[in-house]
Amino acid sequence: MFGAIARWFKALGYLLTGQIDSARRVIDTNPHVVRAKYDSVIRDKVSQIHTYKQAVAGLIAQQESKLTIVKRLTDEVQQLERLKAGALAKAKQTVERLQKSGKSKEEIHSDEEYKKCLGAYNDFSSTLAEKQERIAEAERDVETYRKTIADHKTQLQQLLRDVDKLKSEAADAVADIITAKQEKDIADMLTGIAKDGSAQELQSLRQLRQEIRAEARVSRELAGTDTKAQEAEFLEYARRSSANEEFDALLGLAEKAAPAAKAAPEKSAALPE
Repeated sequence: MFGAIARWFKALGYLLTGQIDSARRVIDTNPHVVRAKYDSVIRDKVSQIHTYKQAVAGLIAQQESKLTIVKRLTDEVQQLERLKAGALAKAKQTVERLQKSGKSKEEIHSDEEYKKCLGAYNDFSSTLAEKQERIAEAERDVETYRKTIADHKTQLQQLLRDVDKLKSEAADAVADIITAKQEKDIADMLTGIAKDGSAQELQSLRQLRQEIRAEARVSRELAGTDTKAQEAEFLEYARRSSANEEFDALLGLAEKAAPAAKAAPEKSAALPE
């Protein structure tokens, strides 16, 4: 019992699902619905492209930031190069001055001015090496951004072309559906299976016309007008026949018909009693 009830509910579900699918298909094939769906897809893709553009714009901003860092570090490196060269020049002057005064190598190394120039030179050199490494790293980042941005730009161009294709496809799809529907309606009308309102209206008019004719015929029969019309027709025929016979008699044509009239009684008299 429970199995039968379950099967009944399942069959009912199949029926409702089929009706829903059929109704959905009718709605889905409506040209306005098709156009609205294409418009929705196009809007979603345009929104995605806009988000994509914002992401690419962020990458471009990062690239420009790295370029700014490279420029700033390059300016600092140039300044350090000049400071390094100045410290070296100052150390040379100090060494020459100390050598002229007869100082030994150890004494020169112990000289405060020499040590100051040496410290500055070493500091500038280490800072310069650090900044050059940062420049190289920033330049690698800039190149990576350049390649990535170029790839994304290519992808964006493809997406924009896809949107243009969708717009064209939407117009073609709507036109195809409208044309196909019109062709189907014409074919259905020609084969007598049209279901549109005009065909139903025409069928109703034809049915009404037949019913009115039938009602008029019934009314005539009930009122006896058909019998009277037949009697009038017979009287008119008799009148015309009498006039024709009179006309024939005047022309002498009635005499030729007389022997035929007399022959009938003779044949009747010959019959056995």
